[in-house]
Parts: sequence; structure tokens; C-alpha cells
Amino acid sequence: MTLSSLIRLIALAALWGGSFLFMRIAVPHLGAVPTAVGRGLFSTLGLGAALFILGYRPRLGRYLWPLLALGVINSGIPFLMYSLAAQVLPSGYSAIFNATTPLVATVVGALVFAEGITRARIAAVLLGIGGVAVLAQAGPLEITTAVLGGMAACFVATVCYAFSSFLTLRLAGANAPVDMRAAVFISQLGALLVLLPALLIHLFLHPQAMTELQAAPLLAWSNVALLGLLSTALAYVLYFRLITDEGPQKALTVTFIVPVFAVLWGWLLLGEPLSLAHVAGGGLIALSLWMVLRPVAPK
Repeated sequence: MTLSSLIRLIALAALWGGSFLFMRIAVPHLGAVPTAVGRGLFSTLGLGAALFILGYRPRLGRYLWPLLALGVINSGIPFLMYSLAAQVLPSGYSAIFNATTPLVATVVGALVFAEGITRARIAAVLLGIGGVAVLAQAGPLEITTAVLGGMAACFVATVCYAFSSFLTLRLAGANAPVDMRAAVFISQLGALLVLLPALLIHLFLHPQAMTELQAAPLLAWSNVALLGLLSTALAYVLYFRLITDEGPQKALTVTFIVPVFAVLWGWLLLGEPLSLAHVAGGGLIALSLWMVLRPVAPK
């Protein structure tokens, strides 16, 4: 991995680590569905404004619908799933479960996309999973039906991310027919289009939700804005570029670092304590990253 890609990887981990914190603050005031819709809205508006200012006008033709569908898998469903999980799981836990994405991607790549699996890759992924498991011991949760539901929501999101990483490479990779800027924007638009009906259904089933949204504090709305503009719009620009430059497997290793940043932001901004479990888990994660990202001598 090049130095520029490594810098993007660290920046992306910091942004996605912050996303779980933003959701944890916003969801109790706004609800899961409105938070997910707000994230998609701010992300779409932010990317659209940036492309308009830069004078970029995408011409997609027959790739419009595939990119919209990609947005449903890559953003729409995961946004909703992680917002639902934020109702019952601490921000660090959602990030920890998100770190299983490379393992899921390894299985999906082998079964669906004919990707090869090496022993070194399996060992590195399992080591990374071990690292996030150690991190989980920093604050064990009582297993309840609600907690299991939150875990299941996180798993659905990781499966979506695993599939979308390979689809992104085919639609917006280095030799793909669609420009990366168009892919990022249209995919976010696709996420928003699938989330808006979910919001209408939510408001119909919970009429009091509109009153709760109007009474929500500015802090909640500002966290949704940061979630959409920084942890989504900017983050997906970095993520799509990583997939283009380094491929899905290496790009998805970012999920190993996200829990470290999620814990770090919790310590800095919420005063959550650090423990030896965080140090040990972070060390295992760093070792697994080195195993995945180290240069391989040509055969």
C-alpha cells in the first residue's frame, strides 16, 4: 500500500470511528430512521454541492440504475442498521462488530466473486477479529433480546458492505466505465431514495415522532450534519478511492482501525475510561494490518 493510500486509510478510520459517536448522540433524540435519513440527506447535498462548484456534470447513461442500486446496498441499508443498533449498543460496540467486515468480505469474495483466499489473509483477518474481541472485554454488555437485535443489525450491515466493496470495484474501479465522483454521488442519492419511504412509514406508524423531531435539541441535528458531511460524504470519497487504488480486501481493513478511533473519540469527548484491553486489542489490530498491508515479493 502506498503512503497516500495509508494516509487515506487512517483518515477514513477516524471519520468512520466518529460516525458511531455521532449516531449515539443523535438517535436518542431523533430516532433511528430519521437519523439515517438525515445522514443520507446531508451526504447527498454535500456531495452534490461540491460537484456543482467544481463544474462536474456526470453522464451516466445505462449505469444510473446500477449505481442507485449500489447506494442501497452500500449506504441505505447499513445507515439504517447502524442507527437501529445505536439504540441499544454503545458506539464502540457497533464499531467492533463493523470490524468483522473483512472476514465477511473474504467469504463473500470466495463464494460469489471467485476471489482467492490465502492462508496469510485468513490468519491476518482472524488476528484482527481477535483484536476487536479483546477490545470488547473493555465493557461487556448483558446479553438481552434488544442487544441481540442490535448485533444482528450490525451483521446485516457488514454483509452489505462486503458485497458493495466488490460491486464498487466493478463499477468505479481503475478500469471501470464510471467516474469515481459520479459513483460516490449517485450511490448516496440511491441511499436517500430508499430511506425516504422508510421515513414516511415511520411517521405514519409513530405520529408522535414529528413532535419529537421538532423538539429535538440543536446538538442532535448538528451531530446528524457532521455524520452526513464528514463521516459519510467525505469518508466515501476516501473509501471509493481506496477501493480503486488498492482493491476491496485492503480497503476493508479500515474496519480494523475504526474501533480504535471509536474508543479514542469516546475517551476524548465523553470521558470514557481507557483500559489495558484497549491497548492489547489495538496491538493485535495493528499486527493484523501489517500482515495484510505488507509488501509481497513478486513471484
